[in-house]
Amino acid sequence: MVSFAVFMSLAFLFMLFDSVDGFTYQEVLIGFAVMMLGFSLAEMFGRGFDRFPVLLGNGGFDRALVRPRNIIFQIVAGTIEFSRLGRALQAVIVFVYVIPRAGIDWTWDKVLTLVLMIVCGIVLFFTLFVLYAAFSFFTIEGLEFMHIFTDGGREHGRLPFSVYGENVLRFVTFVIPLALVQYYPLLYLLGREESILYALAPVGALLFLLPVSAFFRFGLKRYKSTGS
Repeated sequence: MVSFAVFMSLAFLFMLFDSVDGFTYQEVLIGFAVMMLGFSLAEMFGRGFDRFPVLLGNGGFDRALVRPRNIIFQIVAGTIEFSRLGRALQAVIVFVYVIPRAGIDWTWDKVLTLVLMIVCGIVLFFTLFVLYAAFSFFTIEGLEFMHIFTDGGREHGRLPFSVYGENVLRFVTFVIPLALVQYYPLLYLLGREESILYALAPVGALLFLLPVSAFFRFGLKRYKSTGS
């Protein structure tokens, strides 16, 4: 019901306004559904990283290190929250509602763009959970500001990121590339941009994996047991 309230807030908003920053209700719902589906599936498999500081503090991470399995796999398999499927189902329902009503000519390239938005969105949010865990190697406790980019990214992704101004749009393009899986490919879907680069923008978001992966390995090499 809490996540459904997010959808209702959009519905109430568009009872007052015909468009927001030039985007209609149906157009906004596409970006909203992409972000909600991407976050919910990433959260379902990535919540183990959100609880990573607890593993570091109680010695659970030491046990994981001596097992003959990949450490990322162990963290993922240790905590899978299937309750997040409820939020994912809501996103699917929104897709079923909005796809035939958005006025988009669903050619093969636009279908591919939508698939890339969803898949790369899942990977990007999952990577943000890994980044949160990587910081824990140096702080022991988790850094709450990271929730600005995970839960906050989902919340602000209700609307196209251009709504929040140029400075925010630059940040979510070049630093935490959330706009690459939502705003830019959405412009291509709506026919406002014709360059294939906008359609392939979600693939660019995958480059975020490289620094995060390197940072996680850097922290792992310098990890010292708590002795618990």
